[in-house]
Amino acid sequence: MNNRHTVEFKVNGEARSLEVFSMARLLDVLREQLQLTGTKEGCGEGECGACTVIIDGQIVNSCLVPMAQVNGCEITTIEGVAGGDQLHAVQQAFIDHGGAQCGICTPGMVLAAVDLLNRNPEPTEHDIRNGLAGNLCRCTGYMKIFESVVRAYKK
Repeated sequence: MNNRHTVEFKVNGEARSLEVFSMARLLDVLREQLQLTGTKEGCGEGECGACTVIIDGQIVNSCLVPMAQVNGCEITTIEGVAGGDQLHAVQQAFIDHGGAQCGICTPGMVLAAVDLLNRNPEPTEHDIRNGLAGNLCRCTGYMKIFESVVRAYKK
């Protein structure tokens, strides 16, 4: 019995059609089948945000999303945030202001910040804290991350 199904979706603007197990995690398919390894696995339980991606305009933890749910969806990973060779303002700010250290949480933090700034181009500190609330960092103490987001929207 074959439990594999064809799932069609767009990832970073590119149409994809894959035969996958319906309950395969989006995180694993992105990393293993599509070689989009920027999305990280932190906890595997949807608690840390390291695996954050954007699906149809909403940030989600890809470790909790079965492939059956992404049929027909548009997915953006950290690899799809930059515009060609030009980094997104949030990515550049993370580099310039020390928002990234070990790199495990960085893709999720960047996507959460991009999502926040798309919804609220001039967030308050409270807005930034709420916008990044689902993402855990064990290295920075968050201040450099918050500063990076502030610097990104001021550009």
